[in-house]
Amino acid sequence: MTRATPSQYANPGPLGLMGFGVTTVLLNLHNAGWIPMGSAILAMGLVFGGLAQIMAGLLEYPKGNTFGLTAFTSYGAFWLSLVVLVCLPQVGLMPASTPALMAAYLFMWGIFTLILFIGTLSASRALQVVFGSLVILFMLLAAAERSGNPALTVVAGYEGIFCGFSAIYIAMAEILEFQFGHAVLPLGLMPRPRTSQPIGAL
Repeated sequence: MTRATPSQYANPGPLGLMGFGVTTVLLNLHNAGWIPMGSAILAMGLVFGGLAQIMAGLLEYPKGNTFGLTAFTSYGAFWLSLVVLVCLPQVGLMPASTPALMAAYLFMWGIFTLILFIGTLSASRALQVVFGSLVILFMLLAAAERSGNPALTVVAGYEGIFCGFSAIYIAMAEILEFQFGHAVLPLGLMPRPRTSQPIGAL
């Protein structure tokens, strides 16, 4: 049996982007005040946002995509940690985090995302939108936790809906490009030197 070369591997990017995007939209529908928090959000965070993204990240490893590996596995871990943060106090194993601690948690994820956003400056405009809006989302949520201002949470919710749909858009573009054999939706691809290593979708 011949071994597949990296160019023959399926692209795990759409899986990771959909896992991130759909879960982000669902949670931020709650933050925006449209739906209550419930098991559907937590289950989505655990399975699609968490496990599916980690799987996508690990599938980036044989392709040599350090950015995709780091981003997908990290945000998969974020969703798993968020579900744990919600569930631990519910079952009485740990007290709920204070607003200041949650603000620090979200702020550090914002710093991490800012680092990845800088990496997207050599990628597509669409990917820059995803990571740029995600930096803003984490900072808004951190500010909302720290200040206790519910209006900031609502603003973050609408911004998070935009962020999630921007990730879904890239996933859709990549799926359709593979299915039809040519680009269907614009991503704003950046020109690259011939010797550069592609960053990949994520």
